[in-house]
Amino acid sequence: MSTLQDKYSSVVSAAQNAEVSNLQVQEQDGILYISGHASNTAAKDAVWNALGAIDSSYSASDINIDVQVAGLSAGATLTIATEDSNLNIRQEPSTDAAVVGKATKGSTVTLVEQTSDDWWKVKTADGSEGYAYSRYLRA
Repeated sequence: MSTLQDKYSSVVSAAQNAEVSNLQVQEQDGILYISGHASNTAAKDAVWNALGAIDSSYSASDINIDVQVAGLSAGATLTIATEDSNLNIRQEPSTDAAVVGKATKGSTVTLVEQTSDDWWKVKTADGSEGYAYSRYLRA
């Protein structure tokens, strides 16, 4: 087992325990890649929460998690699951991008596309379309 796999063993275990299907754990160029399909958002969250326990700011550059929620397709209704604030809907998939809308905690948005593991393109009830951080979206 590599040093990175040791460092992130709890993240790999979480993926295995959450029964992430097609799970792939691969190290390349000093980065640990974990990918696969989660059966639901709770399984995906288990993987991210394991990383959060190691790296609370999610700023580590030596790990790349790409766990998609299987069975979610365009048009799916997603609930905003922020702690207590509104969720920013952004023009581009980046925290540096302009905010084009907001969705309140507990409200719903429509999935347009799972563009990446971190950012999903969504449409709000008022028709605003943009990117939201997938960590705060629940199927």
